[in-house]
Amino acid sequence: MAEIRIGISGWTYPPWRKVFYPEGLPQRRELEYASRAVTSIEINGTFYGLQKPASYRKWAVETPDDFVFAVKGNRFITHIRRLREVETPLANFFASGPLELGDKLGPFLWQLPPSFHYDAGLLENFFGLLPETGEEALELARHHSDTIKEEDFSEGRSLKRLRHALEVRHKSFENEEFIALLRKFHIALVVADTAGKWPFMEDLTSDFVYARLHGDKKLYVSGYSDEALDRWARKVDRWAKGGSPRDARLQTPAPEPRKSGRDVFVYFDNDVKVRAPFDAMSLAKRLGAESPHEFDLPEAKRKKKSSS
Repeated sequence: MAEIRIGISGWTYPPWRKVFYPEGLPQRRELEYASRAVTSIEINGTFYGLQKPASYRKWAVETPDDFVFAVKGNRFITHIRRLREVETPLANFFASGPLELGDKLGPFLWQLPPSFHYDAGLLENFFGLLPETGEEALELARHHSDTIKEEDFSEGRSLKRLRHALEVRHKSFENEEFIALLRKFHIALVVADTAGKWPFMEDLTSDFVYARLHGDKKLYVSGYSDEALDRWARKVDRWAKGGSPRDARLQTPAPEPRKSGRDVFVYFDNDVKVRAPFDAMSLAKRLGAESPHEFDLPEAKRKKKSSS
């Protein structure tokens, strides 16, 4: 059966304290708390710098057994090198520890900058470098540079399959050739709600769907109304059942419905006014995809219940 996971992008935000996180909760326990309110979280610290294997192991230990992380690709690859000559940076990224998440490793998110124009050859080369299995990732990681010390090299756990999603932010990507290229490499197109600032496309290009909700009226700030959450719930339900929403914005005709459905990952990134976790919990409730876990602080339990 298709799996639906509704979560948040990151978890360390000072304004969330005493609003989403209960008063008195130690900062070191924020991931533990957040991972019992939602079923998945994007690790976005990986975008800003390589992490250590010990950090991934710690995150895995602090979260429930059935929890899943998405891991955001490092900006040195996407924003600085801009996908050019990235074999070694990719090796360093995979050597730094994401495989330590084991069964809790979900999709990898690769986000391109707004100034990045569509380039078929460059994208095809990059897609060809992305490992499709844990074994391929480990083999790639062995070619890391000297910046990864041997004591920090992570062999992680071997996984059968890795998933990748791409978020684009330039209008030149709004073309059929791009969608075909994603399908060729089974890369999911990120459905990005960005208050109209960047492209919004809903083409299905893999066996899973990855959506990022940055705010529908004001980027990173606006929360989602009940009506908006109802609309997103209908979209997610349709994706999970293998089809495309009737009102989907598509560059190409919708593919035939997938009989086995599609796994769906949705992450709220409207964090500025502490709407992301509450919007995520509200959407999950509409879909019957809430976290089954409770936190062990009585005041935290009250906070979670009052938000639903």
